[in-house]
Amino acid sequence: MTQDFVGSPLLLLVLYIWSLIAKGIALWRAAHFKQRNWFIAILVLNTLGVLDLVYLFKFAEKKLTIAEIRSWVGR
Repeated sequence: MTQDFVGSPLLLLVLYIWSLIAKGIALWRAAHFKQRNWFIAILVLNTLGVLDLVYLFKFAEKKLTIAEIRSWVGR
């Protein structure tokens, strides 16, 4: 019996965790740099992390860098 990959509970869990992490980082940065409009947009819109990443890498006052992410992971 085959299971449709899109309906997989594991995929949904991974997407949920990904979205939660991206949204948390984006909300923290928007609040920290007092970017109220971005904070509200990120809080209200659920785009599976897409809007969050666009904000973090393109529009944030202090843009997120790959080096900063690596420092969190310890590499």
